[in-house]
Amino acid sequence: MILAQRRRIIRELLIKNKSVKVSSLVEILNVSEETIRRDLAQLEKEGIAKKNYGGAILIEDYRQHPFILPVDQRKLQYSREKDVIGKAAAQLVQEGQIIILDAGSTTWYVGKNLKENGRLRIITNSLDVAEECSKDETASIYLLGGELRTNSMSLVGPQAQLELQKYSADYVFLGSSGISLRQGFTSSDLYEAEIKRAMVSTGKKIVVVADHSKLEKTGLTAFCSFQDTDIFITSDLADKDLLQEIANRGIQVIIAPLEEQTLVK
Repeated sequence: MILAQRRRIIRELLIKNKSVKVSSLVEILNVSEETIRRDLAQLEKEGIAKKNYGGAILIEDYRQHPFILPVDQRKLQYSREKDVIGKAAAQLVQEGQIIILDAGSTTWYVGKNLKENGRLRIITNSLDVAEECSKDETASIYLLGGELRTNSMSLVGPQAQLELQKYSADYVFLGSSGISLRQGFTSSDLYEAEIKRAMVSTGKKIVVVADHSKLEKTGLTAFCSFQDTDIFITSDLADKDLLQEIANRGIQVIIAPLEEQTLVK
C-alpha cells in the first residue's frame, strides 16, 4: 500500500470514529508502529488530528464534514466574481505553456478564460474543465485517470496522483474551500486534497484562486501552506485587511475588481 492510500484510510477512520489508536492501525494497515506514528505526525501537521498517548483524535473544527454543492451549482454562485478572477489568472499565462488546473468552479472560470493564450498544454483531473478548455482548438488537453467523484466531476485516487509525477507545469491553478491564517489553503474533500498536494509538487508557480466567501473559512484538511504558494487571486469583495495579512506572509496577492486588477505588495 502506497503512503497516500494509507494516510487516506487513516483520515477516513479519524472522521468516522473521531479517534484512532496506533495498535489498531498497525493491525489494519500491516505496517510498523513507527510508520503509523509518522503518519499521525503528518496529519497533526496538516491540522486534522492531534496526537495523544497511544493514538490521535480528530480536531474539533473538523468533526462536521461540510456539505458541498455539485460543481454545476457552484459555478452559478458568485459567477461574475469568479469570472474576473479567472480572467486575472489567465493573464499570467503565456502562449505555449504547460498548465495544470484542478477541479472546481473557480478553476473552471480560469479554463474558460485561457482561450486567448494559444497552444497551451492543459492537464486536469476535471471533466468540466477539460470540456471547457477543449473549445480552444489550439490547446492540447490531458485528462488524468482515476475514480470519478460526481459531485465535483473530478477524477481522484492513486492513479491520478501517479500520473501527475510525469508532469512539470509552468503554472498550477488550484481552488480552495477555505482560507485561514492558521492553516493556509484547505479543502473539504480528503481525496481532492491529496490530488491538490500532488499538483503542488509539479508546478513552477502555484496559484490559488478563490472568491471572497472562502476567506476566514476552514476546510476539512490543508493542502497547501502560504509558504508553498506563489500567488493568490481573489476579488475586490474580499476583506482588505485579511488580504494584507496574507500578503505579509510573502505571497503575491492579486485583487481582481470589475474594471481592472491591482496588486497588494
